[in-house]
Amino acid sequence: MTLRVNDAEHRVELEHSATLLEVLREALGLTDSQRGCDDGRCGTCTVLLEGRRVNSCLLLAVAQEGRDIVTIEGLVAADADGERHPLRRAAEDRDVLQCAFCAPDQHRPPAAVRAAGDAAQPSVVTEIDLPADAPVRLTAAEVRDRLSGHLCRCGAYPSGADAGQDVIV
Repeated sequence: MTLRVNDAEHRVELEHSATLLEVLREALGLTDSQRGCDDGRCGTCTVLLEGRRVNSCLLLAVAQEGRDIVTIEGLVAADADGERHPLRRAAEDRDVLQCAFCAPDQHRPPAAVRAAGDAAQPSVVTEIDLPADAPVRLTAAEVRDRLSGHLCRCGAYPSGADAGQDVIV
């Protein structure tokens, strides 16, 4: 089958039971998405699938043919001029990545947060007085809520949220 990962087509041969995480790491060598809990709780395997944040350890790779997948490698890659991606700059400036275990989930959410806000997708803390189709105001509370839910072994949560806010707001 063919997977579209980081704007490139990859022809892969795989077992029908292989997870997207296994294929990314083992068949494509994209190892920045980590294997953590294997049950979707820690977020270290997070990728963007069609612009939405998903746990790749929970998805069968065979079901992803034709869908746009972005890994951490694709999201924070330097551009043609060698410039670091804004997310990588913010993470480095805020000293977010100490052990890098949480890198997949620390980097992807800001991109998804911006898209969700623009698409008027509310969160738990979204102000309820907004019209149904209005973009969500990305306040500090909104950004922190949308960046929550991942496992950071070294406790860099506050700097991760600050770096996310630097890029999003």
